[in-house]
Amino acid sequence: MSAATLAGSLPTAAFAETSTGNGRLIPQGKVGIQLYSVRDKVRDLGFRQVFEELSRIGYQEVEFAGYTSPAEPGITVEQLRGLLDDNGLRAAGSHRSLNDFRTNLQRELDHAEILGMPHVGTAQAPSNINTVAAYQAAAAEFNQWGEAASARGVKLYQHNHAGEFAFATDQPDARLYDVFLAETDPDHVFLEMDIYWAYVGQHRYPGFEPADYVAVHPHRYPLFHAKDGKANEANPNGYDIVEFGTGDIPFDEFYRKIGAKSAHHSMWEQDNAPSTQPNPPGSFGAAERSYQAIANLRG
Repeated sequence: MSAATLAGSLPTAAFAETSTGNGRLIPQGKVGIQLYSVRDKVRDLGFRQVFEELSRIGYQEVEFAGYTSPAEPGITVEQLRGLLDDNGLRAAGSHRSLNDFRTNLQRELDHAEILGMPHVGTAQAPSNINTVAAYQAAAAEFNQWGEAASARGVKLYQHNHAGEFAFATDQPDARLYDVFLAETDPDHVFLEMDIYWAYVGQHRYPGFEPADYVAVHPHRYPLFHAKDGKANEANPNGYDIVEFGTGDIPFDEFYRKIGAKSAHHSMWEQDNAPSTQPNPPGSFGAAERSYQAIANLRG
């Protein structure tokens, strides 16, 4: 299927609105946190204290943004697994670099296996070259990694920012995200939609609805980033990143439209939490307030 055909196939009508038990739009056990949001605490306190606090707040899943901390020099992946287990937490995924996969894919899959992690991915764009050919080449590379990951029982994923929704410089009618989606093997390559950045992409490169991608291809989106944004016309992105529940991203509409929510893990992330929140409790405070706001989403 061509990128243009795929883009044209996305529906514009709303899908059936559903919710989980007790009206929850996100199952309680599927609310997680991308640890980048509390990177200051990982740096200063270490994983043990961070996991203890996240467990107290109510999170049950974490997504790693690295496996080291200056506060716990020499900590091993095996020890991280022990800390997760001690605090009733599960590792849902991890952000690694493209170079990690290129140079030592099996080591990354070993780490996923040790951590009991069903997904491992990257937050880097498939390519820094915004052409159809470059994204096709990137898709071929992801297909190879994804097949190797599948053989180990792990799902490989790519996490978007706004740039993936731009149009190709060599084919102005081809959206890069559509090229990647069409060219990657649906059995071996998956996607983590960062909902905030998808809406930024919609603002900067109009012509799509973020939820439509998921509704058409629900099995390809095992993970989301639940990140909120406040509308700001002065910001070229259209939004400022804010705590979950204090912005304008239409999460209730998004989650109702995608259906089958029990299959998806929603990871709270706030890129600027350490720098914008007062200390104490800083990013822990943002994490707790945002957890409550996510848990309170009702259909």
